Amino acid sequence: MAFLTGQEDPVPNYACHLGPPRAALVGDTRSALSVAMARLLGLYKFPQVSYASTLPSLSDKTQFPSFLRTRASDLVSSYAVTQLVLHLGWSWIVILAQDDDFGQQAGALAAGELGKADICIEFHLSVPSQHSPEKISTVVQKMQISTATGVLVFLNNSNFKLILQSLLGVRVLGQVWVSEGLLHTALALAMPGISRVLRGAFGLLCHRNRVHGFPEFFANLHPSRTPEDMFLGRFWEATLGCRWPHGNDTVSGAVQLCSGSESLSGHEHPFQDVSEVDIAYTAVYSVAHALQDLVSCEHGGGVCADPRHFHPWQLLHALRKVRFQTPDGTHIAFDANGDLVAKFDVFQRQQSPEGQFNFVHIGTMDPHPSLGHRMMIHLKDGIQVPSSVCSTSCEPGSSQIPQEGAPHCCFECRLCPEGQFADQRDMKSCLLCPAEQYPSQARDRCLPRTETFLTFDEPLGLAMTLMALTLASLACLILGVFLRFRHTPVVRANNRALSYVLLASLTLCALSPLLFLGRPSPATCLLRQTTFAVVFTVAVSCVLAKTLTVVMAFRVTRPGQRVRVCLGPGAAASVVLVSSLTQVILCGVWLATSPPFPHRDAASEPGRLVLQCQEGSGVAFSCVLGYLGLLATGTFSAAFLARGLPDAFNETRFLTFSMLLFCSVWTAFLPLYHSARGKATAAVEVFSILASTAGLLGGIFLPKCYLILLTPERNTAPSLRPGPWAQSGCGSLLGPALSPGPQHSPI
Repeated sequence: MAFLTGQEDPVPNYACHLGPPRAALVGDTRSALSVAMARLLGLYKFPQVSYASTLPSLSDKTQFPSFLRTRASDLVSSYAVTQLVLHLGWSWIVILAQDDDFGQQAGALAAGELGKADICIEFHLSVPSQHSPEKISTVVQKMQISTATGVLVFLNNSNFKLILQSLLGVRVLGQVWVSEGLLHTALALAMPGISRVLRGAFGLLCHRNRVHGFPEFFANLHPSRTPEDMFLGRFWEATLGCRWPHGNDTVSGAVQLCSGSESLSGHEHPFQDVSEVDIAYTAVYSVAHALQDLVSCEHGGGVCADPRHFHPWQLLHALRKVRFQTPDGTHIAFDANGDLVAKFDVFQRQQSPEGQFNFVHIGTMDPHPSLGHRMMIHLKDGIQVPSSVCSTSCEPGSSQIPQEGAPHCCFECRLCPEGQFADQRDMKSCLLCPAEQYPSQARDRCLPRTETFLTFDEPLGLAMTLMALTLASLACLILGVFLRFRHTPVVRANNRALSYVLLASLTLCALSPLLFLGRPSPATCLLRQTTFAVVFTVAVSCVLAKTLTVVMAFRVTRPGQRVRVCLGPGAAASVVLVSSLTQVILCGVWLATSPPFPHRDAASEPGRLVLQCQEGSGVAFSCVLGYLGLLATGTFSAAFLARGLPDAFNETRFLTFSMLLFCSVWTAFLPLYHSARGKATAAVEVFSILASTAGLLGGIFLPKCYLILLTPERNTAPSLRPGPWAQSGCGSLLGPALSPGPQHSPI
């Protein structure tokens, strides 16, 4: 209060200063008394800048509104440690924290930040502040069984040395210690045998600004130049080892007197390493720059202050917004909590060629506005960074499988299943490739699929094309033979018009597989199944009409019976027309509701994109095939029942055999079609079409061609005229068809 008021008997809220006002208080502020004073000074908005205090509570601007500091708080340092751990890529660590406010806050902060980054903590061990051999022994036992390599240390000097001493007799190898400071680590290096425990270590130090011109200033110091400085004489004596004469003091002969001609230039003073000149530099110059800004109105909102008459809150306002750069290039600024935006130096314990272990500067940690709360870390090239993981990383092509009852950082690696990939390390699950891509053999990337379809130029497609053209040519050739010998009894028997229609439909049946070859298009997809279904329906209905004609003919026992009406040409044409029209209607409904369309199938063949026709409505497709199957079954049944009729007058045995081949092919087709994949589906259907076409063509017409071309002597009416059947009435029915003349027979 005397400092604030300028009076020995202070009066609150009254100041009586002679000369310029006091600007700010710069000091240590580490003791409890200093904290109480900081709270009191905050009531008066009096600026205070500490260069040594690291208490996290001082960042609370509600309690300490005028407190600022140029050293990172314990929590900021702890946060920097977690950032270093994240940069090193560790995922499995141990935390050693003291059981006081500092250790609990720092440990909780580290655990929270590491938890956000999915880093697992094997042990979070609390080290007692008071000496407790039992608790220390428990900590050492857990350290011994720990599998984590990285150890985060939030301990004071004595506790850290106590832990290291306890670990000297325990076989703990490979652990890397990370600390927010180097002082306790450096002290521990002096312990005998500590190198066996402290082989790997990282440490952080808040970056210090070197005082510009201090060596020159130090060299020019002399007590005679500043006689009012009562400390300089003592400093001179302690540094140079002499005694400065003081008045009538008597000195012994063993004491060397200072002559005043000595020089501090190039001389190391005995407390050079513990000098606080460097860390106080930033605090003092922050106040100096704030005063400069206050006078020049840079951060005063356009309001200038008289340097000899200003209020503390005016300087505090400028101090909070101060921005400047030190001669060594460091940017100085305070955050919203009054803490210096700290930059850290990273040190690593390394062994020199002589076998000595030293802490070597390997990089920096610098906060960056673009990273938010993250820090930008720059480490030198070639730094050996140890690993601290529970499980080895999973290579691309495999994913992590968690171990039951273990943290998520402990896992097993399993190869991605078929059709999936993992292109990064440590993926939690494998991914599906896009529709038109497939996983590589290593399953670490996706490759573009090769388009494939049943083409004309591949061996299978070429063979099927040649077979289709051969069958179509054979059907045309047989049709030509039938036209050439149309007046012979064999051609005239059993309705030669039906034979012409059947041969024409079989020609189209043989050519329809060509629609299944080549790249699928909307047009070919519409025509494939419908063309096949219609032409085969015409062919089967012709066979049915032939079979019914023969059956009805042999049921006639007396001339003039009503059943003879069914033997006329119109009846056979009606059977073909009605059967075919029904199939055309079914196909029309299919095309109108859900027609087939081109489809790119990526699931049938690995590594290939099969271009095929999707059938659209499965129900409509089943109805079309079902109707054709029903028609074929009925035709086969009728032919089978009529197979015992005389061979000299009918072809029911050949019809039965051809329909047996037809039904067998399509009965085998159904399971093969549903089990085939990719372009094999089209190949199975093409083969079935060709096989059934060949069965009908060969079973019905090849015997007739053999009779017409190779044994023409049998293609006469006397050779084909029935014997015993003539007496039963059949001869009178079939006779006109087997005798030359203008008569017309329905058979």
